[in-house]
Amino acid sequence: MDITTVEEVVREPSNPPGPMWRPGDAWLAGGTWLFSDRQPGLRRLIDLVPLGWDSLIADEDGLEIGAMCTIADLYALNAPESWTAAPLLRTSCEAFLASFKVWNSATVGGNVCMSLPAGPMITLTVGLEATYRLWSARGSERTVAAADFVTGDHQNILGPGEVLRSIHIPAHALGKRQTHRRFTLTKMGRSTIFLVATQTQGGDDLSLVITAGTTHPVRLSYDTMPSADTLAQAVDAIGDDVWFDDPNGSPGHRRHLARYYAEQIRSELSAGGPA
Repeated sequence: MDITTVEEVVREPSNPPGPMWRPGDAWLAGGTWLFSDRQPGLRRLIDLVPLGWDSLIADEDGLEIGAMCTIADLYALNAPESWTAAPLLRTSCEAFLASFKVWNSATVGGNVCMSLPAGPMITLTVGLEATYRLWSARGSERTVAAADFVTGDHQNILGPGEVLRSIHIPAHALGKRQTHRRFTLTKMGRSTIFLVATQTQGGDDLSLVITAGTTHPVRLSYDTMPSADTLAQAVDAIGDDVWFDDPNGSPGHRRHLARYYAEQIRSELSAGGPA
């Protein structure tokens, strides 16, 4: 879609670009959402592509993902064998309601900052205990937990002019056992609900993250595996205002799916299911 309100595109931004920010600006990453809808308040685009924030660095500390890394590049990553949770990288990429053309343009950071309930890069990074490095318009930097970033449907903690620079997934999370459940109304449709769970190798703990069916990620963590009743009660305790309501599923339907899949996950990991 043409955005007729745009008066200027900055092709060579400063690095960091924050000081250039002014009201009416938008950071331009892959642009796959930005150009899909009207943007009546937009006057200027600041193109982040020339800054080269597209690296993927795998080392003993974990995985560092540049905010401008494309979905296609993340999907193609050849992860170390010791990263038993690495299959979640591809699983989350495959959860996109998008063609390969979008994969080649859409960025990991862009999907996170869109902060939509069904954003699969949010599911991935919260599920694997990631942290985000944020640069402010004033030049300061802060690191926040992925679980604390999204606050609601299309809402997050970014301040005016603040930008996501990179994402770090720690090695200890990538070395955990993992499993997931995802429901869609159609084979290639938007996620109605997406659950990711991890467990320490040889441990009895459980970390379960519920997304897509909620307006922000919900994490349920246990040092020892909970009983079926305890886990079901935790899902039921999620506030009514947190469950997302759209044509892909009612809040009641999504709560039911969360309970159903959470119990499947609990049973699977208790029985020594997928790595």
